[in-house]
Amino acid sequence: MILWRAYQQALAAHPWKVQIITAGSLMGIGDIVSQQLIEKRGLEKHQVRRTLTMAFIGCSFVGPVVGGWYRVLDRFIPGNTKVDALKKMVIDQGGFAPCFLGCLLPVIGTLDGLSVKDNWARLQRDYPDALITNYYIWPTVQLANFYLIPLVYRLAFVQCVAVIWNTYLSWKSHQS
Repeated sequence: MILWRAYQQALAAHPWKVQIITAGSLMGIGDIVSQQLIEKRGLEKHQVRRTLTMAFIGCSFVGPVVGGWYRVLDRFIPGNTKVDALKKMVIDQGGFAPCFLGCLLPVIGTLDGLSVKDNWARLQRDYPDALITNYYIWPTVQLANFYLIPLVYRLAFVQCVAVIWNTYLSWKSHQS
């Protein structure tokens, strides 16, 4: 409870900074989970640069873009009734998610040092499967997010769930 209260106080004092740091931290954790539990690399073969890259993407891209998107969406569709939440989820998953994923995968590839040609090939290979997997997870999560979670906590809630998603994305985008 002490940590939760400290988080709430920090969020109240610096909402944007805390949301961005939260997104970066949880993306880094997702990569650690991917490398250690899915890929079973062990500590000796853990790619620290990869983890730092994923955390950087969380702070510099995911946190600002998704946090900003939630603010825009809340202005566009104010309220948190069941109907409002359903509208937000449909717009989020029908419009934002495909575009965001189509941008995120090349950002990861670019920071991994891929050429434009290799990045395009990876996007063509990974995007369809990643988008389909997105639809298994995110519509239900977003419906709960838009209906139950106050705007200031939405990015943190999503990023907690996203540890699993980030684990998948990290694994998917770093397959040979």
